[in-house]
Amino acid sequence: MSNYDSSATTHHASLDAQIEALCDGADRTYSRAELADRIKLAAKVRRPLRIKLGMDPTAPDLHLGHAVVLRKLRQFQDFGHKAILIVGDFTAMIGDPTGKKKTRPTLSREQVDANAATYLEQAGKILDTNPDRLEIRRNSEWLGKMDFADALRLAQQMTVARMLERDTFAERYKSGEAIYIHEFMYPLMQGADSVAVKADVELGGTDQTFNNLVGRDLQSAQGQAPQIVMVMPILNGTDGVNKMSKSLGNYVGISEPPQEQFGKVMSIPDAIMPEWFTLCTGIPSAEAAKLCDATFTHPRVAKERLAVEIVSAFHSPGAAAAAAADFKRRFTDGLLPEHIDEIPVATTQLQHGKIGILNLIKSAGFAATTSEARRLVEGGGVLLAGEKITDPRAQVTLDSKPILQVGKRRVARMIIATN
Repeated sequence: MSNYDSSATTHHASLDAQIEALCDGADRTYSRAELADRIKLAAKVRRPLRIKLGMDPTAPDLHLGHAVVLRKLRQFQDFGHKAILIVGDFTAMIGDPTGKKKTRPTLSREQVDANAATYLEQAGKILDTNPDRLEIRRNSEWLGKMDFADALRLAQQMTVARMLERDTFAERYKSGEAIYIHEFMYPLMQGADSVAVKADVELGGTDQTFNNLVGRDLQSAQGQAPQIVMVMPILNGTDGVNKMSKSLGNYVGISEPPQEQFGKVMSIPDAIMPEWFTLCTGIPSAEAAKLCDATFTHPRVAKERLAVEIVSAFHSPGAAAAAAADFKRRFTDGLLPEHIDEIPVATTQLQHGKIGILNLIKSAGFAATTSEARRLVEGGGVLLAGEKITDPRAQVTLDSKPILQVGKRRVARMIIATN
């Protein structure tokens, strides 16, 4: 079961209370009246609504931006409805063009499967995984069985003019950037998912509005009641400027260690705290407003509360308390954490007993690429045995089991592997 606290909602709530709670925090609902009618009908026939959320496994990790819509899906579950989580293993190989100014690179089946393997465990930190409350599907079940005639019939249900209404395509068309035909198929495939699972409601971010509304059209064409579309706001990343994205490095992963989560939350600009309290916690709006008002609460205190809430949700209150204490020890008291992980470096990586600092940073898992490691060194954020390393060509020894520090939160003791 998940760590997510669902105590605030219950499927015994009145219709008005249920509608109010479900629509709270959403950017738009198409439409609230339709949702009320659908919930009334479901109660009359004693059938839970089927609430669809599709997630393409284009990367191995989920972050707080994904958690915004997952939390809303959990809220529907807590009201007695059934979550239909679609792992887009077929659509991920094409890639959603949403928000992209150029064609996305395609992924292999192996890459998609490797990423999908981690999704369910991560989503389970938020969702109720009881089979009565959660149905998991892969859209290769139906999309992978379509032949060319099926694809043509699907394409017949959308005009080029309608497709160009989508902001991303319109911008690319005007700028002369190539748009490939297979990208036009993505919204249709996502809509076909809604038909296949007979969705009553589809959730998504505001960037998914066009795709979700296509699902309504396709369902109507197939004689199904069109799904209600509920879109959630897009969470700004830790930089306070851009949409949260792993590629931009401004994310908080929901599976990251408590200390890493806590430290990242403490680094966000004060200005985005109201947004994060609303989208990432269950704290009542009146209390959150008071926390974010500097006349009532010091911003550092408010940020600590936010960090504790987030770490508690994905780990435990005990882990959050330990992370808070660790943060104070490291950044308020200026000390290293009590526990420092030891990371072994294979002797095959050493040349004449030394290793390049960039390779050491990558071995520690503190950078994914050599260029990223170089930026860290040149930015002055790398210390080894307490000494700042500023030369990316530096060769270092590990005989003394030195402590490697990268930035403010990443610390490890580097040792030479014994085998």
